Amino acid sequence: MATPVLVLLFSGKRKSGKDFITDSIQSRLGAENCTILRLSAPIKEQYAKIISDARRHSDLEWFRTHYGSAVQTVRVVASQETRQQRGWTFTAGVDDRESECGLDNGVHWDWVLNNDGTSQELETQLQPLLEFIRNRLAQAAGV
Repeated sequence: MATPVLVLLFSGKRKSGKDFITDSIQSRLGAENCTILRLSAPIKEQYAKIISDARRHSDLEWFRTHYGSAVQTVRVVASQETRQQRGWTFTAGVDDRESECGLDNGVHWDWVLNNDGTSQELETQLQPLLEFIRNRLAQAAGV
């Protein structure tokens, strides 16, 4: 297996829009350049592909140890009100577990996307990240 050019680790609360954003990025970059895996159903060998839902400090550390400077962390944030509009309700034993809130503190995020606003506001935030990704791909291709 080839070493990945870039490993984006996405984190955010339930209904913050992680899947929507990662699906949008993949559709723009193409499946040949971007693979999405979700750690909620992990297979350790699959950690080498793009990850849409890092959940614990140990997830971040594993990737940083194995992929170093290829790793970029992305936090997707949305208010409780926005998440409720998307169907979220607090569930004890889910929303208060480490897998849901373990990365709320003590992490320096390379990118933070606020997914509370309009689709245009999100698009404005996505553009620098997409440019960064495209530049990394171009560098890897020697362009």
